[in-house]
Amino acid sequence: MSPAHPLADFHVHTNFCDGRDTPGAIARAALDLGMTRLGFSGHAYTSSDESYCMSPEGSEAYRREIARLKEEYRGRLDIFCGIEQDCFSDLPPAEYDYVIGSAHYVRVRGEYRSVDHTPELLRQTIDECFGGDPYALVENYYEQEARIVERTGADIIGHFDLVTKFNEGGVLFDEEHPRYVAAAEAALDALLATGRPFEINTGAISRGYRTTPYPSLRLLRRIAERGGRVILSSDSHRADTLCFGFEEQREFAASFGLRVVDFEPLGYHATSAR
Repeated sequence: MSPAHPLADFHVHTNFCDGRDTPGAIARAALDLGMTRLGFSGHAYTSSDESYCMSPEGSEAYRREIARLKEEYRGRLDIFCGIEQDCFSDLPPAEYDYVIGSAHYVRVRGEYRSVDHTPELLRQTIDECFGGDPYALVENYYEQEARIVERTGADIIGHFDLVTKFNEGGVLFDEEHPRYVAAAEAALDALLATGRPFEINTGAISRGYRTTPYPSLRLLRRIAERGGRVILSSDSHRADTLCFGFEEQREFAASFGLRVVDFEPLGYHATSAR
């Protein structure tokens, strides 16, 4: 059965960063899946944590390989070369078709701590850097998040509430707590003002960390109420999770009046001039 909507996925990682599969294997899977557009989004170089991102040399090799695939699949699958730029990434996001802007860290006294590496590290960060106060961590995180477009030139706002990755069932903090709500909504409103689309990101579902996507239902409702836009992203790290759960999430969004839009990459220089 063919999908009800044309399939496109713009948040896709490969073995050039922390993904499992090669770009070529992913492109073949995309074609088999019936996708019409595929956007690769390697993690930009971040010197404070080289464990998951592309090196400067790897970034150049990545661009060459995606350019090769664009030609190989021309007329069968539209392929785009994007970048996932963290707010603390080092290299400017030039020479890419689009930029996903994301926050993966909090910065405390010059030290960078990941919010999505392991639950143990996140608990340790709360205890060691924020005196055991999870809402102080949350406030720090959303202060970074609010400036994503300013810092990265983002065309897409990636996994807005990534800080909740290990908070299924409220095990670390209450997402209805006034301090959490105030911090998240202030950042959300700042980004809504930029007009950039937010992801409905299914990556944590496909990897078994969550049962719901990013952002949360509360935040998605606020996006809908304020006329914001969303796209569907799998944040795939392997070929078999491309477009994961897209039809379900499209129906979910429609159930409270949030329409999923088609993303059109225009090229970094074009979008940064808006």
